[in-house]
Amino acid sequence: MATIAQPTATYRSDQAFFVKLAIFLSVLIVFSFAQNAALGRVDLRTMPLWVHLHALLMLAWLGLFVTQNRLAAAGNLALHRKLGWLAAYLVVGIVALSSFAGIMALKRHAVPPFYSDAHFLALTQTDAVVFGGLVFAAITRRTETEYHRRLMMGATIMILDPALGRLLPMPLMGGWGDWAVLAVQLVLVGMIALHDRRILGRIHPATATSGAIIAMAHVFVTVAGYNPEIAQIAASIAAG
Repeated sequence: MATIAQPTATYRSDQAFFVKLAIFLSVLIVFSFAQNAALGRVDLRTMPLWVHLHALLMLAWLGLFVTQNRLAAAGNLALHRKLGWLAAYLVVGIVALSSFAGIMALKRHAVPPFYSDAHFLALTQTDAVVFGGLVFAAITRRTETEYHRRLMMGATIMILDPALGRLLPMPLMGGWGDWAVLAVQLVLVGMIALHDRRILGRIHPATATSGAIIAMAHVFVTVAGYNPEIAQIAASIAAG
């Protein structure tokens, strides 16, 4: 969410779609965790400090994500640039803490029952790396508006994984839960693709790339979940 190119009139009107999508994704993520706590599935008072810190960092990201899209729509590029670099540093913390949280969940034996330890380890580490990678790619293309905003959307769609895991009936889906999560993520990417076709007359490469990366991440996690080396690493972490 760092520097972007000077928007054209078309960009300013087009940005309304991305503002609405940013708000929808943010509300969906916050609602998923809020309802999980409201239903008594977690006791926030017993959660370690790093869990609360991770939640605060994610809330900060979502708040900045919506704010940056709104600033871009308003044409306030000066503030957008300043907050963009703050967001870049924030992402470093999110990636590190997300990776740490996945490892600590194994140590605390807090892995959801519908995941094996190996699958959960692969899932949490892959989500963190792919999220950070898509944001990094967006920052490197910050002067190319169409790439920048679509890659940022792709990064945020990627971190829907834990939110959808709380909203979908994962225990009832057997081995299909992850694929249901992917299906929802690809529907959201498809919404951007339809918007691309309407506005640009074609699917933008950043939209296609984001969708492909998200799909490949799910395939990688599934394969890694059956890998004996990953299973051994996960078991070692859980035993520690």
